[in-house]
Amino acid sequence: MQRRPFGKTGLSVSPLGFGGAEIGFSDLEPVEIDDLLNTILDLGINVIDTAVAYDRSESLIGQSISRRRDEFVLISKCGRPYEESNAESWSPELIASSIDRSLKLLQTDYLDVMFLHSCPLDVLKQGEALGALVDACSAGKIRLVGYSGDSEAARFAAELSDVTVIETSVNICDQKNIDDLLPICMKNNIGVMAKRPIANAAWRPVDTLPDRYRDYVKPYAQRLRQMGLTPLDFGSDASHDQFWPEMALRFCLTQPGVHCAIVGTTNLQHLKANIAAVMNGPLGETSNNRLRTAFQKAEENADDRPWLGLT
Repeated sequence: MQRRPFGKTGLSVSPLGFGGAEIGFSDLEPVEIDDLLNTILDLGINVIDTAVAYDRSESLIGQSISRRRDEFVLISKCGRPYEESNAESWSPELIASSIDRSLKLLQTDYLDVMFLHSCPLDVLKQGEALGALVDACSAGKIRLVGYSGDSEAARFAAELSDVTVIETSVNICDQKNIDDLLPICMKNNIGVMAKRPIANAAWRPVDTLPDRYRDYVKPYAQRLRQMGLTPLDFGSDASHDQFWPEMALRFCLTQPGVHCAIVGTTNLQHLKANIAAVMNGPLGETSNNRLRTAFQKAEENADDRPWLGLT
């Protein structure tokens, strides 16, 4: 898979990255995870994204692919409390211990990027949480300082000189960051990773999803209904499940300033379909504009406007 320059980081990344949340909360056996992660690397994906908060994700990644550490960009997130620590959220103590814990679980000497994981704006402005990442960078434990989140906090972070990578929501049902954040990132040559690029599969009936995902998906599902688009609007007679995953992923990667779209899966068939979608390239101008216009018009008519990025 072709690589893209990752802003001013000096790294090159595959346009499709792997999100480690699903494996962390799955009931798959380690041998199954090992096969999945090694296949991901074999297929050319070189971005692995995880977090302290993703249950056993870091440990599974460390067990499976740490021996191939020089083949991928390794990213994690911290700042939220975890079971082994009594330190306060976002405190320098918690962040420092989180980083050490991540290094141990991931079986590596350094992380390419460590994000503050949806750190609130008021905490971000205080500077101590960010300072803890800068200290870890100086110590060689992380290479780059990043922020993962949306809306005003992400815009603030993107203007900070110490922040070189942003992870934020960009998808067909979450377009606010396209207009408000991505231009700032491009101005400052920030590396941008898009989370939720397939909009949490918002086209699927919410009541068919596992209970723990339903509240997470509902806002996007409601937005997509209000946008009123179907595959037929794009000249396709494919089913929603056949049409929307590729359309959504290509839409995300079409947006100027997005370098990598992070998708989590435990299904190799879905993974290979996502790779095929990315290889089909950006959306045409007509399709991209149709999705942008539908979002804008639906938001204007919505009772819950503005449609901000979901944290």
